Amino acid sequence: MNLSNTSRNSTRAASAALFATVVLSSVLSSAQTLQPLADFPKQSITIVSPFPPGGGNDKISRLLAAELATIVGQAVVVENRGGAGGNLGTTSAAKAKPDGYTILTSQTSIIGVNPALYPNAGFVPQKDFEPLSQLTSAPVVFVVRADSPYKSMKDYIADARARPDVVNFATPGNGTLSHLTTARLATQENIKLTHIPYKGAGPATTDLLGGQIAMLVTSPSSVEGLVSSGKLRVLAATNDNLLGVFKGTPTLESLGIKNMNVADWYGVFVPKGTPADRIAYLEQAVRKAMSTADMKTKVNQSGSEVVGNARTDFIQTVNKEIADWGAVVKASGVKVD
Repeated sequence: MNLSNTSRNSTRAASAALFATVVLSSVLSSAQTLQPLADFPKQSITIVSPFPPGGGNDKISRLLAAELATIVGQAVVVENRGGAGGNLGTTSAAKAKPDGYTILTSQTSIIGVNPALYPNAGFVPQKDFEPLSQLTSAPVVFVVRADSPYKSMKDYIADARARPDVVNFATPGNGTLSHLTTARLATQENIKLTHIPYKGAGPATTDLLGGQIAMLVTSPSSVEGLVSSGKLRVLAATNDNLLGVFKGTPTLESLGIKNMNVADWYGVFVPKGTPADRIAYLEQAVRKAMSTADMKTKVNQSGSEVVGNARTDFIQTVNKEIADWGAVVKASGVKVD
């Protein structure tokens, strides 16, 4: 993306639960902006990221904010509201005024998994939200420290088989896609693992680097920088949609582990009741943001694929994911505290 005379302003809240970055473009070209509606937008737009800073959700939210600020001609603020596996921030977004000024960045685990996993999640996706567009798609990856004794996924599984309930893995939270994916892996491989849930991929990555955990299961975008720098190694991925530094990573299927073709996605939503013309405007703005060359380069480098699809297509994806992962949760017997 080529911008001239562009300024980006960042603000951070004092609380760790509320971390905001403001991105504002002061000089905009007609080729990059989107013609506003008569009454929208007239003020800053907030993107709610329901996880702490540093994880994949946070990163894609900030990439989107930077592009949207240019396109809509207003400041775009990213607010991190982590907790309860993404439920706290998602619930706050569901209860926000449906005026188009609050957007939620969500993902497979929150929209597809949590409603089935948490009896009192605080939201019902089809009832409380309007999907705008799917942003990205990527596999789930299994990563270890560069100096880990595990040189392959087979090494990790063999150790877990030899030491039931001793070998651990971490995820961004209870009931996340990473959690369910690894639970399915453990069942298929007849191993017993100790799950260590975190409040987001950022804190989990810190402890992985510190040697407190054996392996982290997460999205590629959460660990791309550390994989690129050689501080982390990738043992396996759940599908072969591998980009950037993740190219060449063995898939679980290539290792003989079947029925593990899992894809993780990020997408954006607005509260139910948002005016139809504002929904259409925001859909167009988001899809425009995801189509820029700069966005595609950065997303691909993070190990994800840009989607940026139409709202109608994303609605179908959401409905299917809710049905599919609801069945997986029921069959798995996974429980959360």
